[in-house]
Amino acid sequence: MTTAADLESAGVPPFGDPCEELFDGHFWGLVRLASLLGADDPEDVVQEAFVRLHRKGHALRDPDAALAYLRSTVCNLNRNRLRHLRMARRHHRHLAAETEISSAESSVVHNESVRELLAALTRLPRRQREVIVLRYWLDLTERETAETLNVALGTVKAHAARAIATLNTRLKEPK
Repeated sequence: MTTAADLESAGVPPFGDPCEELFDGHFWGLVRLASLLGADDPEDVVQEAFVRLHRKGHALRDPDAALAYLRSTVCNLNRNRLRHLRMARRHHRHLAAETEISSAESSVVHNESVRELLAALTRLPRRQREVIVLRYWLDLTERETAETLNVALGTVKAHAARAIATLNTRLKEPK
């Protein structure tokens, strides 16, 4: 398990009590978020989010917004990494086979219906997938989801409705 001490030994100064509590309390949930959003290296994404929080920590207007900042940063970092991978695949087709490695969490999933749902989820457009993961896997409210993705509340509602309709259709299709 990665801890604040591990980051300190890697040259990152100590976080201090509030950030350390955030790290200890939310690290694995944020790893799950990054993994569900398609990160091939979810722990690295989350560690980078905590490093950015640490660097910006004093500039946050509301200290209670740190968790929302971390969620938003994980989404943005994941989006940037996926965009980078898409570009790399265009130029180097042989990378496609190497990046199709499933996460450790996906190998733990035993229930076939959950596997089918996750497969259908990965086929959703990026924004719909982000809304579903934040709204239903992390149990964020519509407002928290909108703040995390930096979109309007109506956008969250529209993407959630479209995604649910698509998932219902795909999961009812005969195999």
